[in-house]
Amino acid sequence: MDKKIIALLIAVLVVVLSVGGYFIINSISSNKEESNKEENTSSSSKIEENNNIQNQNTVKKEDTLDKKVAVVYFSATGTTRNVAEFIKDEMKADIFEIIPKEKYTDEDLTYNNSNSRATKEQNDKNARPEIGNNIDVSNYNVIFLGYPIWWGDTPRIIQTFMESHELKGKTVIPFCTSGSSSITESENTLKKYEGINWISGKRLTNSKDDVLSWVKTLNI
Repeated sequence: MDKKIIALLIAVLVVVLSVGGYFIINSISSNKEESNKEENTSSSSKIEENNNIQNQNTVKKEDTLDKKVAVVYFSATGTTRNVAEFIKDEMKADIFEIIPKEKYTDEDLTYNNSNSRATKEQNDKNARPEIGNNIDVSNYNVIFLGYPIWWGDTPRIIQTFMESHELKGKTVIPFCTSGSSSITESENTLKKYEGINWISGKRLTNSKDDVLSWVKTLNI
């Protein structure tokens, strides 16, 4: 074969190999770039997802921190006070006692005396005994409200409290102490005050374990 023809064939072969190699290298580079883009996109998505989770956790934590709890109670003999203290300790709440301007004496609380002060108040649905101390619950959004059961109902001084404070929009949880009467009638009285998020309450004994067991079921 002529040397010129051989040289020409070799030159053509070199060109073909060069062009083919160029396209192969470009293809490999393109694939690497696409792979890198996918990895970067995946990493960005994971980072964004993690940030969203962290933000959600932050919101939940802030919601918990914003929930301010108060325990407000009236106690003529001290029993309801003990229960209120148990709740205060468990919830790490602030506590306020409703103190009547005119203190109740033993004679005032004589249930079988139709002329006793408490009997007269409970028989008069419009009675509103005056509160002798200032209580400010404006900055609290959850309020435990405690009282003894008198004549099957709330002491009228509890209604004095309800009507002298703006509680609309707040969550209020009643609790009571009683020898035998249930909390039902007193809850019916309280739920007449509208615009409040009422959570079903409970009659409690002077037992710390029973009180704490109930509080934990509220998930507050």
